[in-house]
Amino acid sequence: MTTSPEPTTLADFEARRITGQDQRLADYLGSVVLVVNTASKCGLTPQFQGLESLYSDLREQGLVVLGFPCDQFANQEFADDAETADFCQLNYGVTFPMFAKVDVNGADAHPLFGWLRSEKGGVLNDAIKWNFTKFLIDREGRPVRRYAPTVEPAAIEADIRKLL
Repeated sequence: MTTSPEPTTLADFEARRITGQDQRLADYLGSVVLVVNTASKCGLTPQFQGLESLYSDLREQGLVVLGFPCDQFANQEFADDAETADFCQLNYGVTFPMFAKVDVNGADAHPLFGWLRSEKGGVLNDAIKWNFTKFLIDREGRPVRRYAPTVEPAAIEADIRKLL
């Protein structure tokens, strides 16, 4: 029996876009990537505006923001991916890539988030504590830093610019 090797970069994963297509995350190698677990009905939801601002200001230099809706924290996400996509676009003008709803903790966590948690653990353990936890990934697909949910996107800009 052959076991697959442990993931080492973002390129080792794929995810389903919010529009239903499968996306190889290897397509983002060469970009600085900010992975965020999002929620549409959370007190931190206005961070979509800051995330979109970072993306629109820095995408030409190589930044991409990847949003992963999650409903694991107080059920603050719509049941339907299309409703989430509409909400994000209409209310915050989101143009960065959004993915289908995922779990970020537990047995059903998307493998990407299991890997990110193991690479960049939190304060007490590796679990993601709330919506809008952010992971900054370098151009080679390696996690560089994890940010708490309350860290505003603008506060990450200097770290992003260092990697660009």
